[in-house]
Amino acid sequence: MSAAAIAGAVERPVNPWFIAPVVALAAFMEVMDISIANVSLPHIAGDLSASQDESTWVLTSYLVTNAIVMPISGWLSNRFGRKNFFLFCIAGFTTSSLLCGLAPNLATLILLRAFQGATGGGLQPAGQAILADSFPPEKRGMATAIYGISAIFAPTIGPTLGGWITDSFDWRWIFLINVPVGVVLFLLVSSLIREPKVARATSFGVDWWGFSLVALSLGCLQVVMDRGQQDDWFGSAFITALTIMSVAAFAFLIWRELTTEHPMVDLRLLSNTDFAVSFVLMLMLGFMLLGSTYLVPAYVQSQMGYRAVDSGRLLTPGGLATIVMLPLVGRAVGKVDLRILVAIGMVICAGSLLWMTNFYLGVSFKVIMLARMVQGAGIAFLFIPINTMAFRSVPPHKINDASALVNLARNFGGSIGISFASTILTRRSQFHQSRLVEGLHNLNPNYVDYANQIGDPGSTATLGNVYQTAVTQAQVLSYLDAFFAVGLLFLALLPFLLLVKPGKGGGAVGVGH
Repeated sequence: MSAAAIAGAVERPVNPWFIAPVVALAAFMEVMDISIANVSLPHIAGDLSASQDESTWVLTSYLVTNAIVMPISGWLSNRFGRKNFFLFCIAGFTTSSLLCGLAPNLATLILLRAFQGATGGGLQPAGQAILADSFPPEKRGMATAIYGISAIFAPTIGPTLGGWITDSFDWRWIFLINVPVGVVLFLLVSSLIREPKVARATSFGVDWWGFSLVALSLGCLQVVMDRGQQDDWFGSAFITALTIMSVAAFAFLIWRELTTEHPMVDLRLLSNTDFAVSFVLMLMLGFMLLGSTYLVPAYVQSQMGYRAVDSGRLLTPGGLATIVMLPLVGRAVGKVDLRILVAIGMVICAGSLLWMTNFYLGVSFKVIMLARMVQGAGIAFLFIPINTMAFRSVPPHKINDASALVNLARNFGGSIGISFASTILTRRSQFHQSRLVEGLHNLNPNYVDYANQIGDPGSTATLGNVYQTAVTQAQVLSYLDAFFAVGLLFLALLPFLLLVKPGKGGGAVGVGH
């Protein structure tokens, strides 16, 4: 064989349909690790002789470093090459997973989780950028569907899988399970993925000011989101100080990145209306997805007595509905105006959340499951069109930066959604309890009738039963308020679509080869 033939064979592009599942698996592994450790915290705390409060830093340390690296992953890909950066992230994530599983104490585990979060922070943006480059615009919808299966299904199955592994084996296996997957991924990425034919910058220095401000602003904000409700928000001097630092750092970051020639985070992309609206919509998609994923299991476990495995069975059909719908929506993005698809998804998701405001203590498993399945179907109409909308006017040399911002929006939206839901539950439960208790006196005929039905109105036992019923009802009402608030906020985003240019996904320009 001639040298020219050999060179041609080497340069022959790999079928992108081989690349898509590999990239999706890398994203699945990283996204699932955000939530898989949640249910194992009591076991981790007990095994490592730590308090429950101290063990929560196992989650916080991961989220903080993950949030810091994600927005700068575009710069790192441009600087060192996307494939090299992707391989480094896989290797670092796999190694840190192994070490987390072998951690001898809590302090070591927290440090290793921080490294795991940092190396995992580049997997989603780099992976999505690889897909954007591997597929032509008319096929990018289906590629995003494959990626969406991992990004959306992983946080749904994570807690259930984590609970099963912890109960059946040991909490250390929630980390060790990543090792064989990571090794296989490293080998596949090394052989399948090629560096894009876009010149990467190597002559400019590091924007240390930008990096420092990203770390300070996002790191502080992530801690505030993760521990705010636990520490009583601004009733805590610690949370207040971190909030002030985050706001100040964000202000300086915006000024710095818009004025420097080679920014660490390319905020200029947000001057593109389509991309800016997509950024907001992706933020709210993460808000709604993880906020409701937090609310539904918490409701059925705390109010209806479901086991963790039963709540997992409740969520799984919703994830399956998303998986079924994603390929169909992937085909539709090249045939239907993206704004219409997004509007359909927003109405379906908001409608499912408003449906959940009718839940009560006797609601059946089937009804809850169906509401979640409707929501899962609606999510498919959002994930692919929003991603397609974001990338359709981004030039090839900006794909890495755009992917970093889009993935940051979804992840941070999820953190905000969980914090929002948790705060609504606490505050509205207190409100409803105070209102209900006001009516528990002998001058209220309804109270007297109810008390007579369950016992002696004047006995301590009866008073205790009535009060406990009031507390339970207050908690149920707080969940209904949370479902309503998340649904209404999501529905309120519909006018944003008027700012987006009409067009189908297949007509994307400026993206690809």
